[in-house]
Amino acid sequence: MEHIVKINFLGAAGVVTGSKFLLETSEKNILIDCGMFQGLKELRALNWDDLPVNVENIDVVLLTHGHLDHVGYLPRLVKQGFTGKIIGTAPTLAIAEIILKDSAKIQEEEAQKANKEKYTKHNPALPFYTIFEAEKTINQFQVEMPDKWIALSKNISYRFQYNGHIIGATFIELDVNGKRFVFSGDIGRQNDYLLNNPKKPEWADYLFIESTYGDKLHPTEDIDTILSELINQTIHKKGNLIIPSFAVERLQTLMYLLWKLYMKNKIPNIPIFIDSPMGNNVLEVFKRYPNWHKLSDSDYNAMCKHMNIIQSYKETWETIDDKRSKIIIAGSGMVSGGRVLTYLQQLIDEPSTTVLLVGYQAEGTRGRLLKEGAHEIRFFGKYYPVKAKIKTIESLSAHADQSDLLNWLSNIKNTPEKVFLIHGEPTALDAFRVKIKDTFNWNVTIPKLTDVEKLLI
Repeated sequence: MEHIVKINFLGAAGVVTGSKFLLETSEKNILIDCGMFQGLKELRALNWDDLPVNVENIDVVLLTHGHLDHVGYLPRLVKQGFTGKIIGTAPTLAIAEIILKDSAKIQEEEAQKANKEKYTKHNPALPFYTIFEAEKTINQFQVEMPDKWIALSKNISYRFQYNGHIIGATFIELDVNGKRFVFSGDIGRQNDYLLNNPKKPEWADYLFIESTYGDKLHPTEDIDTILSELINQTIHKKGNLIIPSFAVERLQTLMYLLWKLYMKNKIPNIPIFIDSPMGNNVLEVFKRYPNWHKLSDSDYNAMCKHMNIIQSYKETWETIDDKRSKIIIAGSGMVSGGRVLTYLQQLIDEPSTTVLLVGYQAEGTRGRLLKEGAHEIRFFGKYYPVKAKIKTIESLSAHADQSDLLNWLSNIKNTPEKVFLIHGEPTALDAFRVKIKDTFNWNVTIPKLTDVEKLLI
């Protein structure tokens, strides 16, 4: 008997953000990821729209990992009537809880500040969701183990498989009436500093694969030398090295790299300040789930002891007023929010400051503007001249590059009936489409936002 499966591309189609894929079947309606749009203003505006589907009919949400662009829309989903379980691995749900609470807190604070200082067109400015709404959402979380097939209904089951990228991250295999749907989530890299290599799928009838770096190879950079030179220049200039960082994985990797450089006598004992409340909470997740990463207990403890971990906003200002040369690692990675804004607002107009960008900078973010040489930057409604030196390290990305993506596909034994390229900007998507066609001769599609695909299986 033939069955129709309807795929709704509700996010991360033609863009790198807002991952949401709804599978409608005769037995269950399953949402894979539920992320917020980030970056360009017209994308962010989409967050405020209700989903163009009947949310009350969604039975379950399966999460690949805990990043905001994969989980940040969950409270809105609940607000629109979703009452089912939100399922992920234990570290994924721990990260998602941290991110949702932190995001809600920032949104409440920013709305309050915007209303108080009247730099908003909205009257009043409202948070995207509140801490109360985030907590209500977290009550629907349910942990499942990786590597184990779990039945959702008579003819539908799923399995989480380790995928690197960040702690807890997986790809999802979904068997529907004998056909296998594989959702890559975000794929990690080979030989990561903190994480094991991603597992690879071995069968896929319908494959949904991220293409963030579908057109690029990460450069081979000598990270130790780059960091050592920047730190020594910072000391020579009596300045500050500010590193905007994603709180999950990137911050812990930077801590590890800087601690290792000190242990190898490649840098002096320069003060290192870690200012990311969310990052501190993620450090605790590393401690709780040692089987999900490569860091030993003793290395973890020594690394944390070497850093000055900031606990309060008062300490943020004390750090800014501290005249010593120092390294400051602060959230967020794309300079779109978080504590790093306070440091940059105060220090970006000083030639002795260096800003080091160490991750993907989405279109429409301050990080992308800085990377592309903006002469001024706007914080809290005011413009500040950029006199700081802006540097980038491309090779610390937590995302697989084109070579890693092809390697991840290399164990698939069958020819997929259809491959959908998702989670990429247009040029990356098209380059990766051509590469897959040339390498495997598979049938590749690039869906657009709000497309609906009907599959007869």
